[in-house]
Amino acid sequence: MKVVAFGGGHGLAASLRGLRHCAPALDLDITAVVTVGDNGGSSGRLRAERDAQLPPGDLRMALAALAGDEPSHQRMVALMQHRFALVGKPDRRSAAAEGGDKAGWGNVDRRIASVGGKHDPLAGHAVGNLLLLGLLELLGDPVQAIEHAADMVGARGRVLPMASHAVGIEADVRGGDPARPDDVVTVRGQHAVAVTTGHVEALRIVPSSPPACQPAVAAIAEADWLIFGPGSWYTSVLPHLLVPELAEAIVASPARRLVTLNLAADNETLGLSVADHLAALHWYLPQLRVDTVLADAKWVGEPDPVHRAAQALGARLVLAPLAVADGSPKHDPESLGTALVPVLGSDR
Repeated sequence: MKVVAFGGGHGLAASLRGLRHCAPALDLDITAVVTVGDNGGSSGRLRAERDAQLPPGDLRMALAALAGDEPSHQRMVALMQHRFALVGKPDRRSAAAEGGDKAGWGNVDRRIASVGGKHDPLAGHAVGNLLLLGLLELLGDPVQAIEHAADMVGARGRVLPMASHAVGIEADVRGGDPARPDDVVTVRGQHAVAVTTGHVEALRIVPSSPPACQPAVAAIAEADWLIFGPGSWYTSVLPHLLVPELAEAIVASPARRLVTLNLAADNETLGLSVADHLAALHWYLPQLRVDTVLADAKWVGEPDPVHRAAQALGARLVLAPLAVADGSPKHDPESLGTALVPVLGSDR
């Protein structure tokens, strides 16, 4: 069974780990299609300072999620996830373990840290980001570069970018400027949109018609299931629907479609109800039809509005325990995988 999962960052990584858990039961062939709009942290610095063809952070996280279980592969993952600390400071091992460009040193953006006036250009960079950048520059082909890195970690699936070049993300945000809470302002950059405290009223990518990754288009056409979410809705999930060729492929694909909802709102979706998340899919791709919406029974809140929003997309709502046991709003890969088995394995 061929499955294509869309997203970026921690959300896509959680989805991929869940798919890994149910892969043996369903004989899954997994492809991850990763957003390429990140301009924060290490990825943002590499885009600005090296004109990186693609921001590597989200690609690295997807590769880590699909990595093989063999000790040599896991050692390679540990190396790729390792993040350089500021010389003379703690190494922020927890940030490296999380692997996100927004954790630990990832939030320094382009402000290179220094101690005693000594420049430290490596501080905040993940080794895997530098490795992917080197492969991109060496090979010149993003698909070949990512496939080489996938071999290094024994990836049990394929990782592809949604477009062949990095894109910008812009949003019209009401209240994006705290000094003018009633005005709509343009917020530019994935990181700025992700942390905005205003209400996102419109989302765009720049350029508006980037070159789609052709292997990703082909994978969508051949898929049995297309999976959207979880993840940051405006900066990880919806951007895929804004790439014209990718959107056309999604609409035309004979695959069934699954939306996995988030457990809690983040900054960019504060004030957006769970049902509004589903409505946003229709707003940005009106032709999109969905077969199943998967949500956590505890975190979804009142289910009736979500049920109606799912029905408006042509989908049924499936409620299941998806969160980690400690009560935090994080998907548990094993629980997600368990919930996915009957959904993905159901007959048409």
